[in-house]
Amino acid sequence: MAKDPAEARELTRSEREAIRRLVVGMCANYDPEYGCLPLNCPCYMLNKWWTGAYCKYFQNAVLPLDSVLEAKLTGINALLSRRICPVCGAVFIPVTSQAYCSEACQQEGNRRRSRERMRKKRQNKGV
Repeated sequence: MAKDPAEARELTRSEREAIRRLVVGMCANYDPEYGCLPLNCPCYMLNKWWTGAYCKYFQNAVLPLDSVLEAKLTGINALLSRRICPVCGAVFIPVTSQAYCSEACQQEGNRRRSRERMRKKRQNKGV
C-alpha cells in the first residue's frame, strides 16, 4: 500500500543524493544552466527535503529508474508490480492481469502460442 501523504517525513541524506543524481543524470526537463525547462525556474526536486509532493515528470518517468528509491519514497514495492513483456521484453506496469505491454504484443503472443499448439498437435498425430 502507498504511504499516506499526510505522513510526510524528512528525506535522508542518501535519498536526497539519489534524487539529485537522478535529476541531474536522467531528467529530460533538467538543464544545468536554466534549471527546470518547463517551469523556467530552479528544479524543485533538487531542493527537496520532505516526502510528499513530487514533480509529476520525475515521479512518472525518472523515479521508476531507481526501484529501491521508488519503494522507499512511495511505500510500494515497485519491483513486484512490474512485468516484462514476453514478446518484446519491455518493462511495464500491468493493469489487472495484463500479460503483454501492448495490443500488438498480445496479438503476436497469441499467434506464437497458437503456432506452438498446432505444432504439438501435428507431432502427436504423427506418432
